This record gives sequence, C-alpha cells and structure tokens, in this order.
Amino acid sequence: MKKLLFQIIVLCMPLVVLAQNTNNDSENRIISVIDSTHANNMVLKQSFVVNVPKDSVWNAYTTKKGWESWATAMAEIDFKINGIIKTNYNKNGKIGDDSTITLHVVNYIPKQMLTLQAEITKNFPSFMKDDEKELFNMILFGSISAIKTKVISYGIGYKNNEKYKPLMKFFIQGNAESYRNLIAYLETGIPSVKY
Repeated sequence: MKKLLFQIIVLCMPLVVLAQNTNNDSENRIISVIDSTHANNMVLKQSFVVNVPKDSVWNAYTTKKGWESWATAMAEIDFKINGIIKTNYNKNGKIGDDSTITLHVVNYIPKQMLTLQAEITKNFPSFMKDDEKELFNMILFGSISAIKTKVISYGIGYKNNEKYKPLMKFFIQGNAESYRNLIAYLETGIPSVKY
C-alpha cells in the first residue's frame, strides 16, 4: 500500500508544479504537440492564446503589414483562394530572389480557418521535395472572448520517419519564435520582427 501511495505521489507531482505555474510570459504560451496518423504521418499541432480580437489576428496572417510586423522582413500578398503569399526573411534580399518563400493560399474561411502550402525550394531539406504536395499548414482562429483569440496551427503531412523526426525540433522552435513575435506585435502594436 505504501509503495502504491508513493507511486501516485510521484506521478502527480508534475501536475502540482504545472498547476502552480502562473507565469504569463509569452515563452510559456505556445503549446506544441507532435501526433501521428494512421497513414504513418506526423502532425505538428501548436496553439496559443493572444489577448486581442480575432480580426486583429486574421489581419496579421492575411496582409502585407501584418506579415512584415511579426513574421518576415518583407512580404508580397495576393490573398485569395489559390492566391500567394511571398515572403523573405532576409532584410537585404528582395521578393523573388533565392531566399523567397512562397506560400499558396489553398483555401480559407474568413476569420476562422486558413490553409497554406509552401513551395519546397533549395532552402528546405531536399527529401521534402518528394512530399511537397502532401505538406500543409492549417490555421484555426477561435474567439474566446471579444478581446481574446485562440490560434491552433496544424503542420500536416510530415512523414513519420528518421529524416523528419529531427526536423520537428527545428519547426517547433522556429514556429514558437514566430508565434512569440506575433503575440508581442498584436498585444503591444509594436512590430516585433527581429531580422
């Protein structure tokens, strides 16, 4: 009986520590989970809550000003179904050069859902080129209140194999940094791109 009680206490201890953590720092606001599917794929789910209305978050994802305030040094946006978002993280570059990232707007429901698909260029690992047509980013926007929005991003189509597993750590860290920039920009109004 004592052994069972000890095991329960040990198992519950992390929950007590988590429950006592009231840190509102943006470092701890992004939740990342990797899951797998029946098709032997991995899904990267990342979510966060930002203290602004949903319209503000939507505009950050769908406008040139929005992208350049939190995500990239420069952006060119043709936002529509089958539209394109071209970005460049290099502040000394230009749209269309080798460091341009092109995202296709696959579909969207205004202020609720956005699906993007990246063109795989030489800046991505070469093995991803074979999977390019299966890789998507679906972003869901939900109102918690008039001034609080929950964002859930799903990276879909990553293969559950030894090539992709190390890449997940890179995507988690890179995306989390971008989401911290987004939160800072939306909650302060001050552009937070650090390029």
